[in-house]
Amino acid sequence: MHRFTLFLITLACAANVHAAGDVAAGNALFTTRCASCHHVGPSARAAFGPQLNGIFGRTAGNTKDFQYSDGMKASGVVWSDDTLRAFIKAPGKVVPGTKMRFWGIGNDGQISDLLAYLRTFQ
Repeated sequence: MHRFTLFLITLACAANVHAAGDVAAGNALFTTRCASCHHVGPSARAAFGPQLNGIFGRTAGNTKDFQYSDGMKASGVVWSDDTLRAFIKAPGKVVPGTKMRFWGIGNDGQISDLLAYLRTFQ
């Protein structure tokens, strides 16, 4: 029983480390997959997509400098780790009618990295 308990604790710790993500890897992923449409940082502004500073806890479709789709404005989604993770995997499933033309990222590790990077702009 003791070995099994130790195994479960080790498994839980490994999952938490993975969920935390790698900021540097997230930066690289953002640069190659997101930065052509979205900006982050002190001079971030809307581009082809909205700026993503302070995204966690923000209601979808709620920045003043971007023209959102009706679907995004009406979604009522509040961006959290869970909602962003689902949206990054399949944008159209989370917000039908979104203008975001992105096929998604299916790799959970990459999504964790990306979320860790975005969290640095909170």
